[in-house]
Amino acid sequence: MSIVTLDKTITIAISVKDRHASAAWYAEKLGFTLLYHLDEAGWSELKTMTDGVTLGMGEQVEPKPGNTVPVFGIADINTGRKKLEAEGVKFDGDTEVIDGMVSTATFYDPDGNALMLAQDLTGAS
Repeated sequence: MSIVTLDKTITIAISVKDRHASAAWYAEKLGFTLLYHLDEAGWSELKTMTDGVTLGMGEQVEPKPGNTVPVFGIADINTGRKKLEAEGVKFDGDTEVIDGMVSTATFYDPDGNALMLAQDLTGAS
């Protein structure tokens, strides 16, 4: 049995130089649908063709291709984080909260690969 229970959602987070241009590229080339641009946070999300899977784009001055982070949806990020930390899972800093939007926490697998938990705070779930 797992330590935490994840939602049936995953966001694949990538770094891009221009979220608006990248969103248009993914829409045109792969048929993804823009969900939103959150300009104040430098973040955009697109719906992919796979149920429960979105593509998140974080804007970076110098994006690093290959720096992909799976973001797993979770109903209660605080409880999930505490349970994982109790099992020795290392987290990167504090849980970040964008009021009314999302709460996120980055953690690492044994090989140092970054993963993230995200709790939806929009009330849409």
